[in-house]
Amino acid sequence: MKYLPFMILFCTIYGAANYYIGMRTWDALHQLIPLAPIAYWCIIIFLTVSYVVSSIWNSYYPTKPLNSLLWIGSYWLAMTYYAFLLWVFVDILSMVNSFIGLLALHLNKQPFIAITLWTIIAIVMIYGRWVATHPIVNRYQLRLNKRAGNLSSLHAVLIADVHLGPLVGTTQLAKMVSTIQQLQPDIVFFAGDMIDENVPYFIAEKMPEQLKKITPPFGVFAVLGNHEYIGGYGEQAIKALEQSGVTVLRDSFMKVADSFYVIGRDDRSSARFARKQRLSLATMLKGLDQSLPLILLDHQPNDFSEAERSAIDLQLSGHTHRGQFFPNNLITEKVFELDWGYLAKESFHVIVSSGYATWGPPIRLGNHPEVVEILIEFKQD
Repeated sequence: MKYLPFMILFCTIYGAANYYIGMRTWDALHQLIPLAPIAYWCIIIFLTVSYVVSSIWNSYYPTKPLNSLLWIGSYWLAMTYYAFLLWVFVDILSMVNSFIGLLALHLNKQPFIAITLWTIIAIVMIYGRWVATHPIVNRYQLRLNKRAGNLSSLHAVLIADVHLGPLVGTTQLAKMVSTIQQLQPDIVFFAGDMIDENVPYFIAEKMPEQLKKITPPFGVFAVLGNHEYIGGYGEQAIKALEQSGVTVLRDSFMKVADSFYVIGRDDRSSARFARKQRLSLATMLKGLDQSLPLILLDHQPNDFSEAERSAIDLQLSGHTHRGQFFPNNLITEKVFELDWGYLAKESFHVIVSSGYATWGPPIRLGNHPEVVEILIEFKQD
């Protein structure tokens, strides 16, 4: 019931958008569509409710998800997004044309316009899915101005926002594990949202067995993201990840090889969904030897000032997906100081990943999913 206001708002907006799209498409193509109006609208209603119905079902029966309906609904969610934007654009052009009288026709009622629009959307879905399932390796090299015991360098891999579940399953997970194994890092960092709100499904599909294959010398470290909390499975997610051989840091830290610290912050969403306020960095860092490099995992890259003030050397984050598909990236660029990539502020360094997979619509457009490879050089005598 705590999600009821959001669900009502989402369903109202989504339903209105689908009605608008349905009306515009019918106005332009009804002479070419071999269906009675009632049959046509039944199809539109089915497509509209498929994502909501499957999501609600999966929340009650997580190990028996309505996968087919979820896939249909997830693709239709993306198609609705682009169809709405394109139909609004066509309507604006049609309105301008009605004032200047350039063309003696109603653009928004022309079959060729509707056919072109939906062809573009189909191409976007196909290409977007291809991009989403072909992650790239992004490499960064940086130098931290601190000594790290006997270590001269550290070869790390950063993974964020995998969203393992019905839409990102064992095939993509196996591909991720294989990529990490090929890179042969010293250490692996998971920066949150490893599991997509459905820990029972993660366990039932034996995904922990895949994660156990990641065995770097210095271990695998993770923090929770907002999606582990949204599903109400925060504690179960920690247990499942730890059974996968992952060390989960929740407002805690670990000294690695007597050379550097890995610090993991609880996600900001824990206050809302788990009623647990996360600790301040100043509180967390008490007792640490701050002459050693401090590597911070914090899922959401909302505010770098606290980490910078606390003498953190490197912050690793995710969450943004870099908007996942255009033009959302234009929004994330404005919302976050750094929505993707690398930023250095004197001795403070930040890397934000665009994420390994997808959430909701299973497509990417305008950016790539990624595995982040980081070569860290430490100060030497």
